[in-house]
Amino acid sequence: MPGWLRDASRTGKIVWSGIAVLIAIAVIITLTSGNPGPRPTPPAAKAFTLKALGSPGHQVSLAAFAGKPLVINFFASWCTPCRHETPLLARFYRDSGGRIPIVGIDANDEAAAAQRFVRGAGVTYPVGVDAFPAATTTSYGVFALPQTFFLDARHRIVKRIIGAVTPKGLQQGVALMDRRG
Repeated sequence: MPGWLRDASRTGKIVWSGIAVLIAIAVIITLTSGNPGPRPTPPAAKAFTLKALGSPGHQVSLAAFAGKPLVINFFASWCTPCRHETPLLARFYRDSGGRIPIVGIDANDEAAAAQRFVRGAGVTYPVGVDAFPAATTTSYGVFALPQTFFLDARHRIVKRIIGAVTPKGLQQGVALMDRRG
């Protein structure tokens, strides 16, 4: 056999071997990419105990909802997007018969203005007061309002919405709370 034919045969074997390796790699990637493995554990919500808005001597705390999924909404009466979202949350809470607990956290606000605001929005869920310097609000990394956190039954944060929550976002967050609890 001439030398050039032997070289071509050897080159062909190398090319086909390379193609086989690439195909094997593609198959492995395809089979493993659909299964990302175990989901990372969501971060735990920070514990808090705050004075209850409009209820002297009462408190609102995360511990009071132990073992229950919870929606936490950070808002203020002076916050324009909050004026749109708070009535939605109040309606959702009423329509669920309180089955899905919600806690409002009024951040860095005046008590009288906050009370008028929640009353006008129809809020019947508990609201805690986080006055300046708003330690609870900042411990959640909230530096702009509104923000809503969805916690599973172990009080791990399964979803966070920055800005006004929508009906769709609310439903998606609640679905995650139920699924991961």
